Amino acid sequence: MTKRKTFLTNLLIFLSILGPGIITGSVDNDAGGITTYSVAGATYGYKLLWTLIPSFIVLIVIQEMNARMGVVTGKGLADLIRENFGVRVTFFIFLGLLIADIGNTATEFAGVAGSMEIFGISKYIMVPLAAIAVWLLIVKGNYTVAEKVFLVFSVFLLSYIISALLAHPDWKTIGLSILKPTMSFKADYLSMVIGIIGTTIAPWMQFYMQSSVIEKGIKIDDYKYTIWDVIIGCIATVTVAFFIIVACASTLHVNGIKINEAKDAAMALKPLAGELASEVFAFGLFIASIFSAAILPVATAFYICEAFGFEAGIDKRMDEAPEFYTLFTAIIVIAVAIILIPHAPLITITIWTQVLNGILLPVVLISMMLLVNNKEIMGKYVNSPVKNVIGWGITIVLISLTAILMVFSFV
Repeated sequence: MTKRKTFLTNLLIFLSILGPGIITGSVDNDAGGITTYSVAGATYGYKLLWTLIPSFIVLIVIQEMNARMGVVTGKGLADLIRENFGVRVTFFIFLGLLIADIGNTATEFAGVAGSMEIFGISKYIMVPLAAIAVWLLIVKGNYTVAEKVFLVFSVFLLSYIISALLAHPDWKTIGLSILKPTMSFKADYLSMVIGIIGTTIAPWMQFYMQSSVIEKGIKIDDYKYTIWDVIIGCIATVTVAFFIIVACASTLHVNGIKINEAKDAAMALKPLAGELASEVFAFGLFIASIFSAAILPVATAFYICEAFGFEAGIDKRMDEAPEFYTLFTAIIVIAVAIILIPHAPLITITIWTQVLNGILLPVVLISMMLLVNNKEIMGKYVNSPVKNVIGWGITIVLISLTAILMVFSFV
């Protein structure tokens, strides 16, 4: 009886804490991520499934450190960077992040537009409606309401499992592809490997994870539950990525069909796996895009206001945090305006956004590693030697991969 009561108590605590890890991990599967996985499956079949293993490790280690810093310090990453590295450094970092995140948000609304084209809905109708819905959710809601909506979005991303199963994948080949990885040193193959691992982590994600833990009010006594939240979020992220690759490999690759973006994959699935598979794939792209289009501006507004000492947070009223809501609204308006420009150079915007992310990523990761090892900030919760080896190793690898990916972007 006592064991059962303890289990139920732990379960209730876990469910109350559930959110930041799953949401942050799920947002990782945004329009850009889905495009990367779709192209990987269509081009190389099942051969790149093994890359999801290092992607999972990268995601879980980085998010755990961010969550731990948030719980221990009660401060966001932006706040800690300003306090420890000065206002001037902070200004240049966050100016770059603001520009990059406007581009990222525009890319997400492009995903909304592309996915709705599959259903015959014009972007000039759907994008403004999506933007208004996102704005109302954040401005008129609160953190509890927004988090519940985001968690529902996360569940809907699992719809990619349906698309993959309808494609009748070759499970034996899938297993061999994971257990016996195929490696090639050709430029295109390496570029795709880097793209899959590199899409796992973006600079803004680190700020959102830490800030959401703070908004949730999680204390150190409950941190063990947060770790499980992070782990489940990472598993869900990699699961979605796995089934996107499988869906495209089982249909497009075996038929020699090449694609350039996720919308192409949804359209190409129709004659191969049926209308349902195509529409489910497009629906997943829509959910992922609108999900990220909501999270990105919130995260950006939050960490920029935090960095410069302004009030921020979804639970604040507009008159309590005018700078936060003004910046949030401005990012959405600019991003939507870019998408609605006829013949807007979306590919160019995406490439330059990726390059800017690549430039900023090393700065953010190095800052994070220095902060999480500072005993004055973290006390006894600094990284252990093992975590430092993993953390610095991942930082160096990610910086190297990002640098190579930036080079490939211009080749």
